[in-house]
Amino acid sequence: MLDPLHQFAIKPVFKEHSFSLFGFDLSFTNSSVAVLVTVLAVYVILTLGTRNKKLVPDRLQAVGELAYKLVADMIDSNVGRHGQKYFPFVFSIFLFILTGNLLGMVPGMFTFTSHIIATFALATLVFLFVTVIGFARHGMKFFGIFAPQGLPKALLIPLIIVELISYLSRPFSLAVRLFANMMAGHTMMKVFAGFVGMLGLFWGIAPMAVNVILTGFEIVVSVLQAYIFTILTCVYLHDAVHLH
Repeated sequence: MLDPLHQFAIKPVFKEHSFSLFGFDLSFTNSSVAVLVTVLAVYVILTLGTRNKKLVPDRLQAVGELAYKLVADMIDSNVGRHGQKYFPFVFSIFLFILTGNLLGMVPGMFTFTSHIIATFALATLVFLFVTVIGFARHGMKFFGIFAPQGLPKALLIPLIIVELISYLSRPFSLAVRLFANMMAGHTMMKVFAGFVGMLGLFWGIAPMAVNVILTGFEIVVSVLQAYIFTILTCVYLHDAVHLH
């Protein structure tokens, strides 16, 4: 149990009811539970926060309004007024990642955003969404994103290659950034928690104090990573909408 990577192990919840299809294990796991709890938490908070709207908001309403305004401002400043039609998608991405990150800080909960497969699925969803919007709005002119106007012919081919590689690497950079930060933070917390267990109550005071600081730092990182993922989604939306 002192293994800092033990916390990232994906395990089936019902071992006697494992399910596989075409060689793939589709069992309901601890990661599935975390995703389900995250979705339910977001639904409950927003539902209760908007059920009885007041002029002076209560805590849940204030949380919902704060998140709404934050995402709306991100879209407005990065995409413009044309981007508000995509607000539901961006808002859902932000709340899903933010809630998943924060619930991962609860003892006994599984942090699904610490797995590259989960973050890559989210990043791929954003990549496909943005690409589809680009082609839907501009058709074949969307390819112009890889070759800005007024570019010298001698630089055309090299720049197209560079821009294409940069565009295709977007889901990888989005996925790795979120996964690496969440995994590194939780690993460090587990390492210092292990020191407390090995050194005992008296000598373990120092690593315990460090772990308290790391906990606060990890909460900040959880919020920051959700914000960064969302702001980059808005930047990619800007490219798809405006082609520059």
